Amino acid sequence: MTTLNDSIRIGGLTLRNRLIMAPMQQYKGTPEGYATDHHVEFYSRRAKHVSLVIVESTAVSPDGRLFPNDIGIFSDAHVEPLRRITDAVHAEGTPAFIQLSHGGRKSSPEVTKRLVAPSAIAYDETYGTPEELSVADIAAIVEQYRLAAKRSVQAGFDGIEIHAAHGFLMNQFMSPLSNKRTDGYGSTPENRARLLRESLAAIRSEVGKEYPVIVRVSATDYHEGGLTPEDWARMLKPLESDLDAIDVSTGGLLPVQPADVYDAYQVPHAAAIKPHFRIPVIAVGLIRTRSLANRILEDRLADAVAIARPLIDDPDYGERMLAAAGEPVGSGHP
Repeated sequence: MTTLNDSIRIGGLTLRNRLIMAPMQQYKGTPEGYATDHHVEFYSRRAKHVSLVIVESTAVSPDGRLFPNDIGIFSDAHVEPLRRITDAVHAEGTPAFIQLSHGGRKSSPEVTKRLVAPSAIAYDETYGTPEELSVADIAAIVEQYRLAAKRSVQAGFDGIEIHAAHGFLMNQFMSPLSNKRTDGYGSTPENRARLLRESLAAIRSEVGKEYPVIVRVSATDYHEGGLTPEDWARMLKPLESDLDAIDVSTGGLLPVQPADVYDAYQVPHAAAIKPHFRIPVIAVGLIRTRSLANRILEDRLADAVAIARPLIDDPDYGERMLAAAGEPVGSGHP
């Protein structure tokens, strides 16, 4: 019977338990997108008990930043500030992944000089109407992901999470609600997944086969005609041999909210995706107690759980989730 304290493998990496720190924006980057002392202290302070820290969304392009005060990895100068984070997290005996992203039509209006998307469809009036990417533009973004992967290794990260969730560029390409293209990057599920497929291949060309690469998805767009867990399973299945885990979230493509938010409300979407894959599936979304996490794992609804907000409020929250009578904190077995 699987519990939160059991170890798990993601690619070639063995995690000491199944509690992961999910990526969560800190809004503490410099105007140039550099990580700061805040990030070093924040992530290292929370790394002691979780088995993996996934650092917040990190932009692969200066025009793909989600917020004016987030962080980036779009130049070599960004490497050393990020290296300070990985060094501090590693000092706690914990691996660190980086979440690579491009905001597309949801890039920050305050710092983005050129707003782009698969199709010229606005997210809302605040962001404005984006410019439709040309095929050459798309190739340039794939190259940005390759360079970001190279810098991620230089910065000491143990793995990469591709951000294809929450309505950002990868998600925009995947969903028929935001991708109305009629070329090789649209029209069919296979074509809509092409940017992800090409970016994943570019990342693999830098990091090799054994380096963990995972993807975060929004399993539903919360709108008729949008993506479903089954759609994601069909699009990701051909990529499974190059992926090491799937991190399942929901929403963000449109300015709409789920009808009801409750404890573990996103877990059914992870559970719907899980049977299609052999690689681990990570569940997120208001999983706040050990008993709930263990039930998710025991019922095989997911292979690991990730939390963020509880750790923001309390750096030691993970210690209590892992603690149980007669079971040492952080223990695990192969």
